[in-house]
Amino acid sequence: MKKLIIKIAINAIALYAAIAILQNRGITPQNENWLSFIWLALIFGIVNVVIRPLLVVMSCPLLILTLGLGTLIINTAMFVLAGWIGTQFNVGFTVDNFVSAFLGALITSIVSFFLTIIFKGQMESSRH
Repeated sequence: MKKLIIKIAINAIALYAAIAILQNRGITPQNENWLSFIWLALIFGIVNVVIRPLLVVMSCPLLILTLGLGTLIINTAMFVLAGWIGTQFNVGFTVDNFVSAFLGALITSIVSFFLTIIFKGQMESSRH
């Protein structure tokens, strides 16, 4: 349970960073309170667990052909989809163009990567 809470917090912080950096540069959040980002992180996590694996399997030839760079496009699609689903619950964001979506997904991935490294010990200790 502790691991799940940490992962949701990491996603919320990563999404906040991406949206804050790109706000007024192609991304417009509906709400800017922390509860909205926690709900958005839950939506983002569900999208990544349910839909992302399907897209990866369906685009396997493309991923092989591009040596994995196609994963960036899949991450961009997951970022936009999570934002759109979030807007249905008034906690999401709108994306004006592909470049903003791509940069948002990239920032989210980078921040999430580093926060996961920082909190790795706490997530592993929650297993025991």
